[in-house]
Amino acid sequence: MEMCKSIAKGVGISLITSFILLIIFSIILTYTNISENTITPVIIVLTAISILIGSSIGNLKMKKNGILNGGSVGAIYIIILYLISSLLNWKFGINLQSVIMIAVGIVFGILGGIVGVNKK
Repeated sequence: MEMCKSIAKGVGISLITSFILLIIFSIILTYTNISENTITPVIIVLTAISILIGSSIGNLKMKKNGILNGGSVGAIYIIILYLISSLLNWKFGINLQSVIMIAVGIVFGILGGIVGVNKK
């Protein structure tokens, strides 16, 4: 039960962090001359940071299974993201960017889980 709570907490924190970071990025994009070519790489980086933060905070109280819990946070986050994307965009499909996002989500979730479990 504790594991489910930590995963849910990690996913929630990741989603909130992403929302805040994406709002900040959209404001920067609106009021500066930053090229629109930066959107995809920045979104991937912001997603990675959000999952890392959420996974590490979600796993602070856990004493073991950081890899499993963190990977679960990353995977669930990505699933939620793609469910929302497919509902909002009927032409949604899996492409290279999607595969990169899935890999980034799971890897950074695992890293965050390891950090969270080992933080004293």
